[in-house]
Amino acid sequence: MNDLTGKTALVTGASRGIGRAVALALGRAGARVLVHYSSNEAAADVSVAEIVASGGHAQKVAADLRTADGPHLLAKRVRAVVGERLDVLVANAGIAKAVSIEDTTVDDFDDLFAVNVRAPFFLVQQLLPMLRTGSSVVLLSSLAARASVGELAAYAATKGAVDTLVRHFASALGERGVRVNAVAPGVVATDMSSFATTDEGRDYTLSLQALKRVAQPDDIAGAVTFLASDNAGWITGDTLRVDGGSKL
Repeated sequence: MNDLTGKTALVTGASRGIGRAVALALGRAGARVLVHYSSNEAAADVSVAEIVASGGHAQKVAADLRTADGPHLLAKRVRAVVGERLDVLVANAGIAKAVSIEDTTVDDFDDLFAVNVRAPFFLVQQLLPMLRTGSSVVLLSSLAARASVGELAAYAATKGAVDTLVRHFASALGERGVRVNAVAPGVVATDMSSFATTDEGRDYTLSLQALKRVAQPDDIAGAVTFLASDNAGWITGDTLRVDGGSKL
């Protein structure tokens, strides 16, 4: 069992999809969870209510991670809620856009890097004073970081950057006793991958995978909870593929 009793956790982008599943899983494991959202407060309230209903502890916290000062503001608000120690950071918030290389705009490219790379980098930076020995940071990578999947060149570049950050963060923070890893999902049935709910999308997804079903957010949440726990205490600097054996 991945026991997180007495620990505090922040999950970005936790109002829906994988982030919501991760927040619920951490809450079930005993953590006090901060549910971050950008604009959908109602959805964040639902996540918080479900954690509390299952006997856990949760609060919502808002910040727009598209903006340059969003991570700084979020870190300030987290500190105001939990004090000077954060045990688990799951930098899940992300955006994707399927678009050809020819049709990718500068704004598309900048938005993707702002949310998927700049935000987690500066969130880790701003939360460093709160990350102590035993803390765990988990970033969200993607199958797209290592394999060509659709028209996702710019998005894939952001996830390749995340994999690089994991290694550098793990090396830099190891002396503090802080572990840094990533999980790399394949196609997951979320709003971001809504095509997987169509017959054509499902067939395409299954054609990529050794395991013949479409992943659910809980499949990813279990892996994140493991990496956040002491059971993964000797794992750092790694990107764990949680993709059903995609593109083997």
